[in-house]
Amino acid sequence: MKCPACGNIESKVVDSRPSDDGSSIRRRRECLECGRRFTTYERLGDNPLIIIKSDGSSEAYDRQKLMRGLLIACAKRPIAPEQLGALIDSIEAELRNASKSEIGSKELGDMALVRLAKLDDVAYVRFASVYKDFQNVEEFAAALEGLK
Repeated sequence: MKCPACGNIESKVVDSRPSDDGSSIRRRRECLECGRRFTTYERLGDNPLIIIKSDGSSEAYDRQKLMRGLLIACAKRPIAPEQLGALIDSIEAELRNASKSEIGSKELGDMALVRLAKLDDVAYVRFASVYKDFQNVEEFAAALEGLK
């Protein structure tokens, strides 16, 4: 594992334990070059999920891309990154249980919106405003009405 501080690839595992939901293993590592400690997560490797975009093109699912979008929507809101990680874990678990290898970006966005609505209304509206690409105030107002 490459050290995020110095780039050295030699490290030792200091601590290892399963995550709270048991879907990954959390490892604390120490770089043998600079001594800095960092955390890594191991997840079960499975068939890659393909996202079918609205223009018909496809790309490999990227957990970090979804996380970035959620973090932007949740900026300055009382939502911990761990909660967003759990949200994404639940989406991934649902997709694995459905044995899907392809999913539309709209469907993935809808799955995120449903879960985000349970966490925070403001984050929901922020995510929806980008994801649904509102064209006018009426569309935005309709989304707000749906929260009541």
